[in-house]
This record gives sequence, structure tokens and C-alpha cells, in this order.
Amino acid sequence: MKQISILILESNETFANELKTALSAREGFQVCGVTGDGAEGIELIKSHNPAVVVISLLLRNLDGFTVMESVRKEAKRPEFIVMGNFADDKIINRAIALGARYYLMKPISVEVVADRVAEVGGEESPGVRESVERRRAGSLDERISGIFISIGIPPHIKGYAYLREGIKMAVADPHVINNVTKGLYPVIGEKFHTTASKVERAIRHAIEVAWNRGRIEAVNAIFGARVYIGTEKPTNSEFIALVADKLILESMM
Repeated sequence: MKQISILILESNETFANELKTALSAREGFQVCGVTGDGAEGIELIKSHNPAVVVISLLLRNLDGFTVMESVRKEAKRPEFIVMGNFADDKIINRAIALGARYYLMKPISVEVVADRVAEVGGEESPGVRESVERRRAGSLDERISGIFISIGIPPHIKGYAYLREGIKMAVADPHVINNVTKGLYPVIGEKFHTTASKVERAIRHAIEVAWNRGRIEAVNAIFGARVYIGTEKPTNSEFIALVADKLILESMM
């Protein structure tokens, strides 16, 4: 079985060791190095050519951004999973622009990091894909939340929970997206003890918040193509279908 090689760049030694232990315990994973020094991290990337780099933005000598920039023009680049303490839009956008597949807000559990590594590196090993499948149902909420954070939908607004519920419904039954007014909204409204019209408005507001934050590049990075440009934004049903399709396709990998 082909192993996924993983490099850990984390300045917190305790957390770095926890990550190493958790990742090494997963089938199909091989940790090829651990360091909290950015300059050393660049050298390890060049010498070990890892498939995935789990990287913190706060490193000694050179920060995470500098490390990512240093390998940006290489012919074969690793997949980056970035961990940071900042929820600032500019920082998240910059990380995604430099190639981050995920931006994970600290504190983050080592199991969640391991799941993300399995997702971005799963094509390397059938064993890893099977592991992802076994864990997929339990991590659906986390994966949706990760997308929301990346594109700028804040968790404190009502539309966040409604939108997440709608996406979960569409993943379970893609046909529900064809009848959001009489099918999806009323079901969500009943679950959250509100009306279908309030659900529709709250979801629309959540999408507008994301687009007003200007994270169009983040949206396109998440979905792997230039889906939207400028101020153009999707309807509620389009956005729900887009995210649901992405999650369904991931589950088939």
C-alpha cells in the first residue's frame, strides 16, 4: 500500500507531538518530519517531497506564509493544510490564495486535522479512502463548517445553522433542491421552530454576508474552479446544491 507522506510544521512542541502520534496511527499515513522552524521546514519539503504539509502560520525564523510562498512555483507542490489563530478575512484569503486546501482555526483537535489530511491526500491510497468513508458521516457537520469559515459565513447568524441543515438534506437527497420553497424551507423551519419564509431570508442573508466580505477567490478555491466573479452571487438553491455536490463527490473518492 502506498503511503501518504506528511510533514508537520508546528512551533508548539506539545501539539506537534500530538499531531505526529495521531497521524502516524492512521492507516496509510507516514510522517516524514516535524519541525517548528520555517526555514528548516522549507528544506524538509525540498528533501522529502511530502504529499501533505500540515503547517501553522506561527513558526520560528520564517512564518507559514513565507514557507508556502517559497514552494509556490515548484513543479510538484504539496497540499497545504493551514492552522492559524486568526479569523481575519485577509489572513484566510491569503492562505487560500497561496494554495491552502483548508484553513483550520486553533484550537483544533488532532483527529480533525487527521481527517482533513485523509481528504486532501486520499487519492494516494485506497486504504486511506476507506478510512475516510468510515468517518465521513460523523464529520459532515465539521466539513460544512470548514467551508463556511473559509468563505466567510459567521456561525453566530441564524442563516448559518439553517444553511448547514439545508446542505445536509441535499446531501442525503439531492432531489430536495428542486423544491426548496415547499420542501426544504418548511422542514428546516419546523426543526428550528420558525417559518419557511424566515428560513429563506436568513439563508439568503448568510450568503450575502459571505459575498460582501469579498472572498470570491476563496469560494472558487473551495470549489476548484472560477464559479463566481466579482459581485455575482448564487441563489439559495444554487449555493446549497453547489456545496452538496462537492460533499457528495468527495464521498465517492
